[in-house]
Amino acid sequence: MTADLAARPHRVRGPLKAAGHGTGFWLLAGSFAVVMAFTTLPTPMYRLYQERDHFPTFMITLIFAAYGFGVMAGLYLAGHLSDYLGRRRVIVASVLLQLVATAIFLFSKDTAALLVARFICGVGIGALTSTATAQLTELRSTAAPGEPPRFAATVATVVNMGGLSLGPLVGGVLTQWLPSPLTLPFAVFGVLLLAVVLVVLVVPETVERSKRRYRPQRVAVAPHHRGEFVAAALAAAAAFSVMGFFTALTATLLGGVMHIDSRFAIGVTVFALMASCAASQVLFARMAPRPKIRWGMALMTAGLVLVALGGLTASFAVFVVSAVVAGAGVGLVFTSAIAAAGRMADPGRRGETIAGMFLAAYAGITVPVIAAGVALSWVPPVTVLVVFAGVVEVCVLAGTAQMLRHTTN
Repeated sequence: MTADLAARPHRVRGPLKAAGHGTGFWLLAGSFAVVMAFTTLPTPMYRLYQERDHFPTFMITLIFAAYGFGVMAGLYLAGHLSDYLGRRRVIVASVLLQLVATAIFLFSKDTAALLVARFICGVGIGALTSTATAQLTELRSTAAPGEPPRFAATVATVVNMGGLSLGPLVGGVLTQWLPSPLTLPFAVFGVLLLAVVLVVLVVPETVERSKRRYRPQRVAVAPHHRGEFVAAALAAAAAFSVMGFFTALTATLLGGVMHIDSRFAIGVTVFALMASCAASQVLFARMAPRPKIRWGMALMTAGLVLVALGGLTASFAVFVVSAVVAGAGVGLVFTSAIAAAGRMADPGRRGETIAGMFLAAYAGITVPVIAAGVALSWVPPVTVLVVFAGVVEVCVLAGTAQMLRHTTN
């Protein structure tokens, strides 16, 4: 059904003119990157919100975690809707949710509003990520039918992680040197998101709408694969916890430990982590599963050691290097976990198994970060940093070691 629909002429009503599948692929890729950048845009602003609203550091982690919980809700409740409602409808709805979050950021001036905005943002991203990835694959398969699917998957990875990496960097620039640091970034992205809606409307649809009774996304794992799944899920959660820690608490650590208040420095640090994560997934894309897991384990181990060392020596340079090294490991461990989920899934329930892996990953991006935020209320930041690195290291080694036992090549 999808292939038949993709082959038909694409019609768009009104003044908008439909793009071809090849052009639509690149338009959607750029749009995907913009939306993902918006999700990490507030990273350099958390300290500004803290100064404005006078809340404890623990609240920063809750604001960040609200996004993670939103993503999990979006994945569970809406991550599969595009299979029968159509890709474009779900993507447009997801972007409109980002615009609602933008309006809340712009016009609401209290901490509760920040929690609501981040949750809404997460719900939209939970629905968007799998939908946009699927549509990119379908558009490319029609535009270049003889091409292996790896190209579309690589582009999806780059725009996803690349967008996430650009958000803190752009936010750092806009808040460091331009006026109105808590409103200008959202005003700029509000315009960009409106443009994204218009762009997505001209991208060809790749799924024909069908009537189907709604049910939430199911998470399915065959009984004989549950041990392997738990190991991969633990590794994925540990990898994402590093992303969550850097995104939520870099400003606190740079200010409290290294006495650096530059919002641009915050943005650069998180950019280094996310960009390295994207780069490693591309550079190691052709590597066999076992070496990829080993490299991910080694890079995350080295990165987490450097994270602790950067805190103990109060060295910004070491902390940035730790972000680059750990980020590369995060990318390899997470892609290995997703690949493992794909291998162990029954063909008819592959999406449900992969959804479970994503849910585990986003649990990792929320729960440990909240725990770290609570600890910062009573424990010195350096101690929290070292303990966090140690706990995550144990989880990574346990998860990846078990993954290697179940991986044959």
